Amino acid sequence: MYWTVFLTQVYKSRGERSRGAERTQNRSMSMKRLSVLLLAMCSGLLEAQVSFKDNGTNRLTSMSKEERLAALERRLESSEKEVSHLKRLIGAPPAIAFSVALMDEATTPGDYGPFAYRTILPYRKVFANVGNGYNPATGTFTASVRGMYFFRFTMFTSATPNSAACIWKNNVFVVCLWDVKGYIGADTGSNAVVLPMGVGDRVSVMLEPNMTVNDGQTHLNTFSGFLLFPM
Repeated sequence: MYWTVFLTQVYKSRGERSRGAERTQNRSMSMKRLSVLLLAMCSGLLEAQVSFKDNGTNRLTSMSKEERLAALERRLESSEKEVSHLKRLIGAPPAIAFSVALMDEATTPGDYGPFAYRTILPYRKVFANVGNGYNPATGTFTASVRGMYFFRFTMFTSATPNSAACIWKNNVFVVCLWDVKGYIGADTGSNAVVLPMGVGDRVSVMLEPNMTVNDGQTHLNTFSGFLLFPM
C-alpha cells in the first residue's frame, strides 16, 4: 500500500513537470513567432519607404525645370500650412493694439484747454482698439497682458498759449512734448517710448496745467500703442 501511494505521487509530479515544460516551450515558440512577424512587418515598411523615396526622387529628376519648381512650390505651401496649424495649436501671442485721435466728428474743432490742473487727454476718435485695452471714456489704456509695449503720441499747437503733454504710466511721468509760443504760430511734434507693462498697468497722455493743444477733423493729436511681445 505504501509503495503504491509513493509511485502514484512520483508519476503525478513527473506529469505536472512535463506539462509545465510544455507550456513554457509553447510560450517560447509564441514569442519567437511574434518576433518574426514584427521583423517581417518592419522590413516591409522599410522597403515601402525606400521604394517611395526612390520613386519620388525618380519622378522629381525626370521633371522639367518648370515642373520641379511647381512641385517645390506646392511642398513649400504645404509646409507653411503645417506651420500655421502648429502655431494655432501652440497658441499665438495675444493681439493688442490701439490708435486714437483727440477729437471725433461730433467735437467742435479748436483748442482743448487750458486747465488749472493736469488733465488726461480724452482721445475720442477711435481708429483701432484690438483687445479693448483703450477706454475712450477715460482716455486711458490698461494692459491686460504682461509684456513689452510701444507707445507714441503726437501734439499740435496753434498760436494760443504754450503747449505741453506727457505720457504717464500709473501716475508716473515717462516722456513729454513741449512747445513754446513762437513767431510761426503753430507747431507739431511727436514722442514715443517702449515700456514694460504688467497686468492692470495704465498709460495715458496728460495735458500740463495752463497749456493747450489744438485739434480738428485732420486729427493732429493722436495716441497709439501695441504689444511688442508678452513676457
